[in-house]
Amino acid sequence: MPFVIASPCIDVKDKACLKVCPVDCIYEGGRTLYIHPTECIDCGLCETVCPADAIHADDALPEAEKPFLAVNAEFFGAEVTNWGSPGGADTKHTTERDHPLVAAWPRR
Repeated sequence: MPFVIASPCIDVKDKACLKVCPVDCIYEGGRTLYIHPTECIDCGLCETVCPADAIHADDALPEAEKPFLAVNAEFFGAEVTNWGSPGGADTKHTTERDHPLVAAWPRR
């Protein structure tokens, strides 16, 4: 997974990253956004526009944010959305659901 959306996005969801992603690999959950681990092409545009500093390269994640590697990947699996690899974010692939770690996160 080249880039990861971490905890600073929870309850913020600025969405500037959605506008610059050339492959639409950023999906919207209820309280945060998620980057699809196999659809991301590692361009880094999302990281440059995120006002919350919530997006990091997977190998540059702060230690406290490392659980979000799994959070972003697991969001697309059977326990949360069961979307697998939809091939690009669209209105059909938006949900109010979140990964359990995000759902349990204290509200800001």
